[in-house]
Amino acid sequence: MKAKHQRLWLAGAALLAVAVAALLALSGLKDQAAFFYAPSDVTPEVLVAGRAVRLGGMVAGGSVVRAADGVTVNFRVTDGRATTPVSFAGIVPDLFREGSGVVAEGRFQRDGLFVASNLLAKHDEKYMPPELAGKMHETKSLDQ
Repeated sequence: MKAKHQRLWLAGAALLAVAVAALLALSGLKDQAAFFYAPSDVTPEVLVAGRAVRLGGMVAGGSVVRAADGVTVNFRVTDGRATTPVSFAGIVPDLFREGSGVVAEGRFQRDGLFVASNLLAKHDEKYMPPELAGKMHETKSLDQ
């Protein structure tokens, strides 16, 4: 076999190996991928009960209810067009409050309740860490 044919054969085998590896990785991760939905996207046709998804929006005002056990929090997530009830058992982030942004990771139940396993509170675009906020207002003289 000529050297040119050997290089072509080797390149083809390498491409085939990369394609097989990519297909194996994608098939292994397909069940681990979490889709992102807003409350107005939640319809029975789109969502499958028990599949891991992310639900994002704003915490509806007046909707946060803490259970007597001190751990469970029930609230509603809204995107301005629709709301979705959410239940979370655990410690909520410090930035979690009514009117703030939230991304809840979890699963839908058949009755439409979203049971969150993790909450991510979002801050607004004006947020600045305290360390930087103090330094931004310091002025230095030009003589130094």
